[in-house]
Amino acid sequence: MSQITLTILETSDVHGCIFPINYGTNELQPLGLSKAAAIIKKIQQENEYIITLDNGDIIQGTPLTYHYVKYLAEESNPMIKVMNYLQYDAATIGNHEFNYGLPVIQGAVNQSGFPWLSANILDKSTGRPYFGKPYLIKEFPNGLKAAILGVTTHYIPNWENPEHIKGLEFQDAFDAARNWVSSIRKYEKPDILIVTYHGGFERNLETGESTEPHTGENQGYRICAEIEGIDVLLTGHQHRQLTGTLNGVLILQPGFNGQFIGKADITLEKSNGKWEIVRKDSELLPVGSEEEDEHVLQLANTYETRTQEWLDQPIGFIEGDMTITDPLEARMEEHPLVEFINKVQMDALGVKISCTALFNNAAKGLPHIVTMRDIVSNYVYPNTLNVIEISGKDMKEALERSASYFQLNDEGEIAVNPAFSKPKPQHYNYDMWEGIEYCINISNDIGSRIENLMFEGMPVDMDETYEVVLNNYRAGGGGEYPMFKNRPITRSSQIDMTELLANYFLKHKTVKATVNHNWKVVK
Repeated sequence: MSQITLTILETSDVHGCIFPINYGTNELQPLGLSKAAAIIKKIQQENEYIITLDNGDIIQGTPLTYHYVKYLAEESNPMIKVMNYLQYDAATIGNHEFNYGLPVIQGAVNQSGFPWLSANILDKSTGRPYFGKPYLIKEFPNGLKAAILGVTTHYIPNWENPEHIKGLEFQDAFDAARNWVSSIRKYEKPDILIVTYHGGFERNLETGESTEPHTGENQGYRICAEIEGIDVLLTGHQHRQLTGTLNGVLILQPGFNGQFIGKADITLEKSNGKWEIVRKDSELLPVGSEEEDEHVLQLANTYETRTQEWLDQPIGFIEGDMTITDPLEARMEEHPLVEFINKVQMDALGVKISCTALFNNAAKGLPHIVTMRDIVSNYVYPNTLNVIEISGKDMKEALERSASYFQLNDEGEIAVNPAFSKPKPQHYNYDMWEGIEYCINISNDIGSRIENLMFEGMPVDMDETYEVVLNNYRAGGGGEYPMFKNRPITRSSQIDMTELLANYFLKHKTVKATVNHNWKVVK
């Protein structure tokens, strides 16, 4: 009887991180593919039986990837150059792969020396997987046969710019996984079947209790519980750090930005001519203490140099104070940065009402001399803008959704509702509005917190129609804002918000840090 160990390496939600830095400050950070490369190459060299996979959301997320798409798109994609060097066996399509449009993702796929998998993203015209391969078969010495099936959260149409996914159909990820697992088991007869799912878990892994609304965005728990024949489920999307076993399925989720590499070791024994799994182990390998791989740095050096030059270009000035010292305070009382972003949105599309968010707690606001680095470190997503028509009732419901961001702690102080921070930080789902007046009373129950809702000096009419400008993610209902979904779009802009903010500075040169206190949070 012979025994072997198959090692599976997983990265996920790398989001354009090659260099171990924070682009907002250029301070070193324990993350990125240049550090991960040292671990990946070492394990690859030490193991004959190895599979290296990316779970999605890798070509978008840093100024480096943004600058590449906007100014160097005729060159090879830097993320793909690194992935080719690291000899990935396959990658799964993630939702953020679509942020720059189909030509960019198709270019990345074409440049890759490995297949991109997604069994449930279909070409509407043919009904077949759009990116070619739903799964990959990898065969090893001694007849070991591994199947790798890729599926992607089908919730993408709720977030993405429709032009970026034109001609695509997003089949339910659970249904696709169930059908393909059955087919692969029947016709391919692999010794091990791995599903790499760009999605996460909708339930508590220990108790089975639901942890989010039943939208279908994350279906990992159900996949493990209801689909027979899966040996390993690689996950992502939620930016969590997970290892363990669920209903006999080994699970992994290695965080984000290349801070960890997921590693699964599958021990198999051959009995009566057939390989059988006898042990499954998983762990997360931190990259922080690793030295950067010099070849990876060299592959991306030109892109990084150009990006850094672009980031340091001064584009305007702030008169007053637009810096942030306390992100909670900036969400409890109107901050000049938030008012500025809303004003830019209103100016860009000629609308009287706007809403936006402070996307994460790392946002530091804008200093006196503003560079592109300051812009991209505060507005971190490649959003575009839509103007939609909503009713006063829709507006009230959206504000109530935002108002659920707060709760009173045991000391009676205003704090963040854990639903917006666990299992994944979702500070970007708390919106602040301009052009209307309102009060959020935290002492009231969730759903009844909005008071004194006014527009142009009059109470907002629940049956009246209002135009609102907001980013494309929110306009599609993203962040549990169903009241915005499928509402009429009267105008839109295909210019990224970072460019709109930069263009505003280039036009006006100096921007005053102001607030008009049109909303407040009380208890």
